[in-house]
Amino acid sequence: MIFQRGHFRSDRIQKGFVNESLAQSRKFDSSTAFSAKPTVFLSHKHDDLEDLNELTGFMEVLETLGAKIYIDSLDNTMPDQTCGDTARRIKEIIKYCNKFILLATEKAIASHWCNWELGIGDTHKYIKHIALLPIKEVGEYDSQYKGNEYLEIYPRIDYRDGTTHYRNNGGLIPKGYYVCEPKNSEGITYITPLKQWLND
Repeated sequence: MIFQRGHFRSDRIQKGFVNESLAQSRKFDSSTAFSAKPTVFLSHKHDDLEDLNELTGFMEVLETLGAKIYIDSLDNTMPDQTCGDTARRIKEIIKYCNKFILLATEKAIASHWCNWELGIGDTHKYIKHIALLPIKEVGEYDSQYKGNEYLEIYPRIDYRDGTTHYRNNGGLIPKGYYVCEPKNSEGITYITPLKQWLND
């Protein structure tokens, strides 16, 4: 499944939620990685912050599952202009976070920074601790999504509505979010509940 923009809707007052996340990002350092909560580096195209509802909606999903989230665009310790210090801090935080998730909108897939961050995530997290959240534009078919090649090599976050079945035993897959590995040589996709994946 490729999520359509608008799937994630925030139930919170956005300004308060973003301010709370900003306060957490300001205090985030390598020691945060050793807190009781799993930590997630959430990579995204900064222009996508125009759609705060999408971003905060997905952040709520992660926080509900017990994760602590780092978003570089909300970190006021970053330099005003991107430079070597920006890259060094991002590398450090990706390295120490437990998980790396790319909010894989079309803008993010075209972004040099997001691809660079994905490369760092690939180096430090591949394959057990990295996932893509594919998001297509409203009205697009899945086949039009420009990140399909990424989905062939990286795990992705998916949603099951409680009506699909496991292939091996025919049992119903419970409703919820899952991390799906790329298909193996036998065409089988292994899935892990998102909450379990965050804590693995």
